[in-house]
Amino acid sequence: MAESGPTTLGDLAFEVRSKNAGPFWVTMELFMRDAESYAIAADESFLNEHTVAELYGVDETEIQMFRIPSLNVVKISFPRPVSQASLRDRDIHSGQHHVPLATLLVPAT
Repeated sequence: MAESGPTTLGDLAFEVRSKNAGPFWVTMELFMRDAESYAIAADESFLNEHTVAELYGVDETEIQMFRIPSLNVVKISFPRPVSQASLRDRDIHSGQHHVPLATLLVPAT
């Protein structure tokens, strides 16, 4: 966890990663440290389709979210803005898409 300043989702997670889910979708995964951190990430009033749509500029109706409490994991998938390896693809493996999610500030309790 961060020693000072605001806490981010990345601070509460073992790992936040993104990857391709085929040539047309991106998947991001939050592997939370414990049940308490998972409860924050899985809280639908905090992290939901609207929040993801705002972070990534995608249509919230196309976002799929999976909350897996037995693994302390939240998985998020949405269509890539351009298909993998197309002319305008700037991240062929979607390996950097997780950064806005990892730096999302957790609300103070």
